[in-house]
Amino acid sequence: MIKSVLKGAVLGVLLACGAAQAQEAGAGAPPARPDVKTVEDWMVRCFPIQSPSPCDMFQEQDSQQARQRVLSLSLAYVPSLDRHALQVSVPLDVSIPKGLTIQTDSFTSPVLKYRRCDRNGCYVEQAVDNGLIQSLAKSSGTAKINIVADNGKSYGLTFSLKGFAAAHDDMVAQAKAKAKAVEKAAPAK
Repeated sequence: MIKSVLKGAVLGVLLACGAAQAQEAGAGAPPARPDVKTVEDWMVRCFPIQSPSPCDMFQEQDSQQARQRVLSLSLAYVPSLDRHALQVSVPLDVSIPKGLTIQTDSFTSPVLKYRRCDRNGCYVEQAVDNGLIQSLAKSSGTAKINIVADNGKSYGLTFSLKGFAAAHDDMVAQAKAKAKAVEKAAPAK
């Protein structure tokens, strides 16, 4: 029980902590820049920090009219746990209290629950089953984030799957090469 709670807690904060660790590592000095590579419609980014998941792959959708981010997806891999952590970010004016689903041409995820909001938007952050990642990698074209608002209306935000499988393979390989193992919790007495 404690082990699964630890894994969930570790995965739940890895994405949020990665950027903070990168900023802290550069305190008093210019912040270390991540190594970023474009793989079709995805970006693979590795931070020069000691972390269980130093790399992620991400995609952002921006509104040209509003000049703001409409959707951001980030997926990290934790080699020592063989698990993925997903972060979906939407602007503050998008209500996601009922969660959201990811839908492709052949797959619909379970409901992914909202976790927090800050001045940059609202987030779904959680560990996801490797099966979800495999389903996304096998799908093609576009996928959709389905959000059910409080008023019952559904909203769909699309994102591209072009390059997803190749970006994922690259991100996993780099994460395995650069990751610091997650420290195991001491056994309860």
